[in-house]
Amino acid sequence: MPEFVTRAELRSFAAQKTLTEQQVIRRSASSRSLNGSTFLSHSSKDEDLVVGATIVLENHGALVYTDEKDPEMPPYTTAKTAALLKTRIKQTKRFVLLTSKNSKESKWVPWELGVADGSKGMNPIALFPSADSPTDMAQSARSCDFGQLEERCGNVACGIDRRSVRS
Repeated sequence: MPEFVTRAELRSFAAQKTLTEQQVIRRSASSRSLNGSTFLSHSSKDEDLVVGATIVLENHGALVYTDEKDPEMPPYTTAKTAALLKTRIKQTKRFVLLTSKNSKESKWVPWELGVADGSKGMNPIALFPSADSPTDMAQSARSCDFGQLEERCGNVACGIDRRSVRS
């Protein structure tokens, strides 16, 4: 049975970094060149998982972009926010959706996924499930039910090699 990364593990990966190092990771992910980058979509309620997910993805060769500290993002949600997110999604090479119980309830996550699907097609889109237990895929990716994305694209980052996560 495949094992999935847990929310506790993602928090632990981040906790191995100092607060300053975590801030550097967040700033780097929001200000790097988008050419060849991977857009990491996530619920704002999952901010505590973003640094850990970024560490995992970058240890597997990705250059992660997140919008949270992007200096061009407006401080408040406006039409400019949506336009800039569309542009960022289109500029990146890949799109990874960090799934959790919060993903389905987010106003932005399903919208971002739709933008990615419309502009990229399925091959460069993947799900990154985060669950309470390593074998509980149902509560993470499948419970989100994003139009049966898993069956359509098959790109589920179903597990991680825990040895490849460097502190």
